[in-house]
Amino acid sequence: MPVLTARALLLDMDGTLVNSDAVVERVWRRWADAHGLDGDEVMKVVHGRQGYASMAVLLPTRPVHLNHADNARMLAEETADMDGVVPVPGAPEFLASLSGVPHALVTSADVPLSTARMAAAGLALPDVRVTAESVGASKPDPEGFLKGAAELGIAPADCVVFEDSGAGIAAGRAAGMRVVGVGPRAAAHGPDVLVRDLRQVRVERDASGVRIHCV
Repeated sequence: MPVLTARALLLDMDGTLVNSDAVVERVWRRWADAHGLDGDEVMKVVHGRQGYASMAVLLPTRPVHLNHADNARMLAEETADMDGVVPVPGAPEFLASLSGVPHALVTSADVPLSTARMAAAGLALPDVRVTAESVGASKPDPEGFLKGAAELGIAPADCVVFEDSGAGIAAGRAAGMRVVGVGPRAAAHGPDVLVRDLRQVRVERDASGVRIHCV
C-alpha cells in the first residue's frame, strides 16, 4: 500500500473530484462536428486543458481570438448543463477528511463552472481555489499548481497533486510535485501512484504534515 507524505494537497476537479464526462462529451462532440473533426480524437485531447488550449492543439492554424470566443461560449453551455454531473466515488468522504489539512482546488474551469459543478456533485468548495481566471497559461503548464502551493504557503516539493488527465499530470510533474492519478485516464500518463477512485485514498494528519495512504 503506497504511502506518500506531504504538507499540502492540490486537487483537480473534473475527473478527480467530479465526474462531468457526460457534459464534456456532449459539448465537445458538438464542437467537433461543427469543425469537421473526429469526436473520438477530440476527446483524447480536451481533458484537463482549458478549452482554448485544446482548440489550439486540434486546430493549430486557427486564429487565437476565435478559440477564446468558442471557449467562452462553451463554458457558458457547460455551466448551464449539469445533467449527469456526479461525485467521483469516495470524493465526499475524501474532502471531509481534509479538514485542517492545507489543500486547494486547481481547475481549468472558471469560477461559475467550478462552483456549479461542485454544487451539483454535492461537494464543498475548498477555501483556496485556483481557476481559469487565476492563470495566464493552461495545464500542462505548471502555473496553476505553483499558484496553489504559493497561496497555501507550502513549497512545491511538499505538495501532492491529485489528477486524472495527461495534461494535469504533466503540469503537476512540471511543478516539481508528486502526483496521485485518479481513474482510468490517468493510467497512461505515469503518475507516481494510481488509484481507481477516491475510495482507495485515506489521509491522516501527523506532526509533520499528512500521510496519504493509497490502497
